[in-house]
Amino acid sequence: MSPWPWLKALHLIFMVSWFAGLFYLPRLFVHHAMSTDEPVLDEKFKVMERKLYYFVTPWMIFTVVFGTWMLIAGAWAAYSSMMWLHIKLLLVAVLVGYHFWCGKLVKDFRDGKNTHSHTWYRYFNEFPLLLLVAIVWLAVFKPF
Repeated sequence: MSPWPWLKALHLIFMVSWFAGLFYLPRLFVHHAMSTDEPVLDEKFKVMERKLYYFVTPWMIFTVVFGTWMLIAGAWAAYSSMMWLHIKLLLVAVLVGYHFWCGKLVKDFRDGKNTHSHTWYRYFNEFPLLLLVAIVWLAVFKPF
């Protein structure tokens, strides 16, 4: 039996889990940025942000591992000459960078060094959605 269905299923399961965290963490930042005058709430947000970030980080790792496994198992041989795959991999690299940027923001809040407003975080929160749409569109339609 081919490993493809299992690899693809695990890749998608971990990707969905990772994105759930990437959608929720910046929403926590929005609310945290709005509540800096309440010390008890500030501490609760710090704990929630830290736990969520470290909870979803393995899902990012597993998403990348199973995606890489699919490339090694034949996707690279089949699609490496097509531009959509290169763009998708670039967008995934940007998404990994966004994940680590979220980690930096968790530390900024923890250390009392947040410099962004809740409005900035509202826009920041939309970025992974744009990446998700582009990545899924490229993977499904393989346009070029």
